[in-house]
Amino acid sequence: MRILSYLGQRLVFVIPQLLGIVLVSFLLVKSIPGDPAVLMLGPTATPSAIAALRQQLGLDQPLYMQFLIYVRNLLHGDLGTSWQTTRPVLEDLLQRFPATLELVTFSLLLAVIVGVTLGVYAARKPDGLVARVSDLYGLSAGALPDFWFALVLIFIFYTVLGWAPAPLGRIDMIVIPPVPVTGALTIDALLAGDLEAFSSACSHLALPVLTLGLLNAGPILKMTQATMEKMLESDFSRYEVLCGVPQNLVARHALRNALPSIVTIISVLYGFLIGGAVLVEIVFSWGGAGQYAVQGVLNSDIYPVLGFVLFSAVFSLIVYIVVDLIYFLLDPRISN
Repeated sequence: MRILSYLGQRLVFVIPQLLGIVLVSFLLVKSIPGDPAVLMLGPTATPSAIAALRQQLGLDQPLYMQFLIYVRNLLHGDLGTSWQTTRPVLEDLLQRFPATLELVTFSLLLAVIVGVTLGVYAARKPDGLVARVSDLYGLSAGALPDFWFALVLIFIFYTVLGWAPAPLGRIDMIVIPPVPVTGALTIDALLAGDLEAFSSACSHLALPVLTLGLLNAGPILKMTQATMEKMLESDFSRYEVLCGVPQNLVARHALRNALPSIVTIISVLYGFLIGGAVLVEIVFSWGGAGQYAVQGVLNSDIYPVLGFVLFSAVFSLIVYIVVDLIYFLLDPRISN
C-alpha cells in the first residue's frame, strides 16, 4: 500500500506537467510562419476556398479557443489529422514511434556499456592512461554535433570502406520486412525467424546507434567516474582495503553504491534521446517519429509536431516514474 501511495504522489505532479508541456508546445507551434490552409490548397487556391478551409480547421477561432478545442480532442484520444498523410496523427505516431524507440534503446545500451566501463576504469586509476583518454573522450563527446558525427561515419564506413549499407531507411529495399508485431524490425525479424531481415536491420542500425551511443556515453562516463572516485575514497572502501579485500571486490561494492546516480543520468538520457535522435533520423532517412515531426514543421503541419512532443513527454515521464519506483524499492530511506 505504501508504494501505491508513493505512486499516487508522483502521478499528482504528472498532470500539471503534461498541461504545461501541451500549452507551451501549442504556442510554439502556432508561432511557426505559414498558413496551413494555403499550404494544403496550394498557391492557386481562391480566397473563398482558403477561408472555408480555415473555418473547417478552426483556424478562424481565437488562439485560446483553438487551444481549448485541441485539449478537448486530446481528452477523447484525438491528436488531430495530418494533412500530409491524410491520416490520424495517433495512427502515424504509433506506426513510427517504435522505430525511434528501437534506435534510442540500442543507442542507450551502447552508451551505458561504454560510459560505465570507461568510468569505472578511470576512477580506479585516476592517473592512468585510461583516465586521460576518458577525460578527452568525455569532453569531445559533449562537443560534437550528432548530425556532423553521423556524416563522418557515413563517409568512412559507407563511402570509403563500403562496410555499411546506404543510409536509406531501416532495411534493404530488396529484403522483405517482417510482419509488424512490436514495430522494432530487429525484434519482429527474430519473432518471425527471418535471419536475412534481422541481419539487414542490424546493419542499418549500426551507424545511427554508433552516432548516438558514442556521443551520449560522455555524460554517463563523467557521472560514473565522479561517483566511483567518491565511493572509492569513502570510509567503507578504505576499511575494505585495510581488511585485505581484493581490489576488484572493492570496486564492485563501490559501483553498487554508485548505481543510484548512474541510473539517474541514464533515465534522463533515455528521455532526452527521443528528441535528440531527430537529426540522426533525418541523416539516415530512418522514418521514425522524429523525422515525421520535422516534416510537419517544414510544411506547417502542426498536429504531427504536437503529437510528437506529447508522445516524447509522456514517454519521459513514464521513465522517470519507473526510476522513482525503483528507488523506492531499493532505498529504505525513501520508503520510510
